[in-house]
Order: sequence, then C-alpha cells, then structure tokens
Amino acid sequence: MELQIENLSKKYSSEKYGLRDFSIKLENGILGLLGPNGAGKSTLMKIMATISKPTEGTITLDGRNVITDPNCIRKVIGYLPQDFGVYPNLTGYEFLRYIASLKGIGGPNLRTKVMQLLEAVNLTDASRRQIGTYSGGMKQRIGIAQVLLNDPKVLIFDEPTVGLDPHERVQFRNLISELADECIIILSSHIVSDIETIADQVAIMKQGRLITKGFQPDIIDLVANKVFEIYIDKNNLPAFKEENLVVNTIRRKDNMLVRFISEQKIDQAVTCNASLEDAYLFLTKN
Repeated sequence: MELQIENLSKKYSSEKYGLRDFSIKLENGILGLLGPNGAGKSTLMKIMATISKPTEGTITLDGRNVITDPNCIRKVIGYLPQDFGVYPNLTGYEFLRYIASLKGIGGPNLRTKVMQLLEAVNLTDASRRQIGTYSGGMKQRIGIAQVLLNDPKVLIFDEPTVGLDPHERVQFRNLISELADECIIILSSHIVSDIETIADQVAIMKQGRLITKGFQPDIIDLVANKVFEIYIDKNNLPAFKEENLVVNTIRRKDNMLVRFISEQKIDQAVTCNASLEDAYLFLTKN
C-alpha cells in the first residue's frame, strides 16, 4: 500500500497557513511525526482522515484520489484525534459495539473481536464499567481500541500516549509495532522517546512545512559533533542559555551539568553522542 501526498496546503486566511506545500510518500511501516505546537501536524492528519479539505494539493492511496473520492480511504483508515471524545454512560464493551455499528462492522465474530481489543489495551476487567468512571489513561486506551475495530490498513494517531503511564506507553508501542508490517502508521507525539523507540522513519515539521524526513540515523547525523556537555556555575546559566541551545541541565552541587548544541566546541566541553531529541530541537529552534 502506498500513500502519496503532493504539494498539500491548507490556507485559513490571506496570511495564515496551517499547512504549506507539504509532500511525502508513505508505505507500510511507522512514520513518527514531530513538530512544535502550531507546526501543522493535526491539520495534516485531519486532511488525511478526510475530516478537513486542503486548499491545494492531492493525496492518493494506491493511485486513487483521496480528496475527490474520500471513501477509498475511509474504508481502511483508523484515526485517533488528540481530542477524542467518549460516551460516559456506556460501558467500555458497549462503546466498542456502538462504534463498530457506526463503522458498519457486525457479524457473529464481533463480540470476540471486541473482547480481544479490550484485552490488547488492558481493559478487560473494566469492560463492564461506564466510561465516565475511567481515568484519563483508560479513556485513551479505549480510544486506541476503537481505532483498530475495522482492521485498518492506514492508522493515524495524534498524541496517542497523552495520559498513559510508562507501562501503558510501552504496551501501546508494542501493539503498534506488531501492526507495522501490514499497515501505514502515522504517529504524532510530543514525547520524542515514543517516536525514537518505534518509528521506522521520522518527519519533522515547522510552521506548516516539512523540514526533513528520513531514517532516524540520517536525521541524527544532522547534529553529529554538535552536541556537548559542560559543567558551569549555576549563576552563569542564564547567560549561557542566551548564547547556546540548551537541551537539559542537571544540578551537581554548586555546578550545573549542561547538555547543549553548538556549531562550535567550547573550551572544557565534552562531545556527546547525538540523539533524535537533539536533532529535533536543533532543526526546530527559533
């Protein structure tokens, strides 16, 4: 399966774009989508899910035009928006049965399918409880389950790990990884470690544009030999931040261990192995 996006733009006013001239080709596997708030990630996902229409550009799925024929992707898509809503008076089991009916899914195997999904997201014991009693993480997990009801071939997740604890995040990553060989999966997250752990390729966006796309090692190479650590007096930290891109700081008694990105090495600084987070911060600075 191949999803091709060409010169996609979303214009809200004469001066405001949500998306500008975005082009990318996707095949089976996991694409991690990174970008600061307002970068256009959610706009892109809504257009791909046929919830919003672009101002310009095309999307094709195996050669079929998604913009003019949205049903060609609606039959095979699973979409979890960032602001996913639930029906609080339904139980988890009832909710999935209801969503299945909206998607036209039925038959004698539906109950088994629903129970398998509830088990996959660790909600079997809570399946008969009303969703209104669920925690935020549990609601997010029932949202993940409903995405998978129709065995989708294109999966779009917008901030899916929000509200999940570390164990739940690992469980979600494992679940998605098992689907990647037969699905196109687009995963947007502010948690770079989630992307770093499971994404085959990474796309970084800024101000509605695609900055770069590629395999993680290639993107990390963009900041090779630009990441350093140095000990500085804590009183000098504000001035240091004004001149350098600081990634993080760790307190060490009176000193601070500072990880930073710079085009040139500073005296007494030690070169570090670069990470995806380093590359992301470097590419989206300013």
